[in-house]
Amino acid sequence: MALPIHLAGTHWETLHPPLLEAGCYAVDPEPYGPPWRQPDEVGAREAAKRGRFAPFGALSDGPSGTVLLAPGDMRGTGLIMERTGGYCMGIDGRDGPNLACLSCDLPVGTRMDDCGCWQVVRLVPQAVVRLPAPPERPVMEWAELLATGALRHRLSDYGDIPAGAALAQVVVAAGGAPVEAAPGPVAELLGRALGSLLPAGEAALRLDLAGPGFGEPAADLALVPVHPQTGDLWQPRTGTVPGPVLVPMDAALWADLAFPPHRTRLPMVGGLPAGVERDDPLPPHPQYPVQPSMEAFRYTLARMPAVAEPWLRTIYDRGC
Repeated sequence: MALPIHLAGTHWETLHPPLLEAGCYAVDPEPYGPPWRQPDEVGAREAAKRGRFAPFGALSDGPSGTVLLAPGDMRGTGLIMERTGGYCMGIDGRDGPNLACLSCDLPVGTRMDDCGCWQVVRLVPQAVVRLPAPPERPVMEWAELLATGALRHRLSDYGDIPAGAALAQVVVAAGGAPVEAAPGPVAELLGRALGSLLPAGEAALRLDLAGPGFGEPAADLALVPVHPQTGDLWQPRTGTVPGPVLVPMDAALWADLAFPPHRTRLPMVGGLPAGVERDDPLPPHPQYPVQPSMEAFRYTLARMPAVAEPWLRTIYDRGC
């Protein structure tokens, strides 16, 4: 499956669920693991070669292409007890590979499950050997993803992370111009943040949703879903030329905006007859409005070459 956007951030001192569903794997192209180096040690040119265009935490000199799995999918490994350091609730991987093969005792990967960490195992790419196996899960078409509910990834309390990543994509796509979010879920999620990051003006670019089962409203910028299996951006079948600029968004968050459960499951007209009491749960309503994660916003911007532009670097350096 595509690398989950949730890697863009975490919630501090909170136990997180597994990053990936059981039976899935993803590959992280970025280096990961110790030794870690500070940006001033590496230099801007070397950092850019690694895909980091603005300082954001330490840079890893670990291996690239680690294979990510859910911890429960691991077999035939055991913990290296001398490498199980963490903050307070588990292991955070600070000591490097902490899983060893039970057959040869060689380190093969790193398990992380501490607070503020997505629960995941990162396998060292050199330790992974691809063997014959049953066919991989077929790639689902967009219509099938919608019909089966596969776009809903149970974001729960972590919707602010993909929202922050989407906010960064919108700001870059706008090129410094003012943006007006379409009324409704888009404005509720991103409108306030966009108003604080970008200038106001009459010639604002309109931001709206577009995608499978939703249509293609008239807009300058269109938030469209990223396929959860392939990482491909949804593409409109037809449209005017040049058409809106397509802005990638996590598919689960996109589905929650395009087809919000607490809005689409209510009856369109009327209500219960007098004297009849409801005996099923009410549709789920968010406890509080989701605000984009600024950590995920900066994480995403730091990995985009556009952040080197002066106007955008100013926004980035403010810390927002």
